[in-house]
Parts: sequence; C-alpha cells; structure tokens
Amino acid sequence: MEKTVYIWGDPERFANYRRWVASAGGRAAFGTDAAGQGARWDALLLPGGGDLEPWRYGQENTASRGLEPERDAAEFQLLQEFTAAGKPVLGVCRGLQAINVFFGGTLVQDVPGHEALEGADRLHAVRTAPSPLRTLWGERLTVNSAHHQAADRLGGGLRAVQWTADGVTEALCHHRLPVWAVQWHPERLGDPDPGRRLMAAFLDLVQ
Repeated sequence: MEKTVYIWGDPERFANYRRWVASAGGRAAFGTDAAGQGARWDALLLPGGGDLEPWRYGQENTASRGLEPERDAAEFQLLQEFTAAGKPVLGVCRGLQAINVFFGGTLVQDVPGHEALEGADRLHAVRTAPSPLRTLWGERLTVNSAHHQAADRLGGGLRAVQWTADGVTEALCHHRLPVWAVQWHPERLGDPDPGRRLMAAFLDLVQ
C-alpha cells in the first residue's frame, strides 16, 4: 500500500519535497487544512521556510524574518494531531525548529556562517551520535546548510543526535515518538544518498 505524507502548503511551493517523497515510493499530499489531517494521512513532513514567531518560544523578535504566522498555527495543530496518534513526523530546517518549539524548546535567532552563500547551499561535515539516523550514514556525513536559526534549549523528549564542528544541532530524535528532524536539506542533496535513504527510513516508520 502506498504511504502518504501530509505537507501543509501549496504543492507548487514544495515541489522538491513531493519529488523527494516519491523517490522513496511514498506520495505527498498537500493542503491548507490542519484539523483532522492526523487521522487521514500516514505521516507528517514539515518542510523548510521562514522563521517561527519568537513569542512562541518566549522571546522578543531580535533577528527573525520571513515570519509565517498562519503556517506556525497550522503546523502546531498538525504536530498535536500526528504526535497524539503516534504517527511519524519528519522536520526539515524550519521543520526541525518547529518541532523543537512545539515540544517546549527555544531557538537561537541568528547563527552566523550557516546561511546560503550567494544563493547556493553551504556544504559542511557533521558528526552523528548513535541513533536511528547514524545507522543510515555512519558517524561522519557531509550535508548542506541554508539556515540562520538553530535549536537552542531542546524541547521535552528530544535529543540532539548530530552536530556541526561549531556545535550547531543538525538533527533531533524523540526518545519515545517516531519524530525525526534535520537542520539540513536532504531534498536538495540528490539521489540516492543521503536524501532518499532518509526518506525511505522515515516511510518505514509508518505502521
């Protein structure tokens, strides 16, 4: 049976995520509804985008930009529904940050040296701790970077499992729930590795 992954938003905006899900045999479904989606689809994917509203993690806006309040509200409702149902959730870049804040964590509003450079992703090495993600690639991996915010204090139940040399958290896993997140962009790293390997492993979480 084909496994379905829900993404809040316009399919044209997130076409690369649709292709990424399809590369591992899944199907991405799009929409701008949040209520009731946790019962309808197999899994949830939170893609990259603008920054979260800082009030959601108890801060004033000091460096956040490209805010998407409607999306914040929808994705938090989706997170509530999918985690309550025990269904898999995967966050990418902004998605990692949304997951961290949803579970009560905070963000660093500006991290120098990690943004895209002249429109192109930066590439850098990361170290991965023993975790489901390490089984996919081993301890060392080269990933891409196009973000200016990052997880700070981790939310409840989350643990950091991947870091850059300067200490930025590059991946999270939940201790109990099938919730994974990466700060980099696997949907842009090409085929077959490491992006498709991550998506295939994520789809395997679907019961």
